[in-house]
Amino acid sequence: MDIILKKDVAKLGYTNDVVTVKSGFARNFLIPKGFAIVANDANKKVLAENLKQKAFKEEKVRNEASDRAKLLDGLTLKIGAKAATSGKIFGSVNDIQLADEKKEPVSV
Repeated sequence: MDIILKKDVAKLGYTNDVVTVKSGFARNFLIPKGFAIVANDANKKVLAENLKQKAFKEEKVRNEASDRAKLLDGLTLKIGAKAATSGKIFGSVNDIQLADEKKEPVSV
């Protein structure tokens, strides 16, 4: 029996995988527990549409992150801190110090 996994199942597959299992395992365990649904034509079409929408959303997020990275590219900040002669600083730089040094606003 072909099924579509709705959750990750150990030694069987990951979410949205279409796998073949024995009918009893699907009917008695996977489907009642909500781990899977039957892989009929309608459910396969829904799965394909969901995967297409997910890919579109991921591409949109990736493009937005790329645009934000371009805004920050070339941004140089000088932060005064105690340092050893080797160049390592003592302590750490936090977000408050970064905000104090960045005078002009950059819309992120």
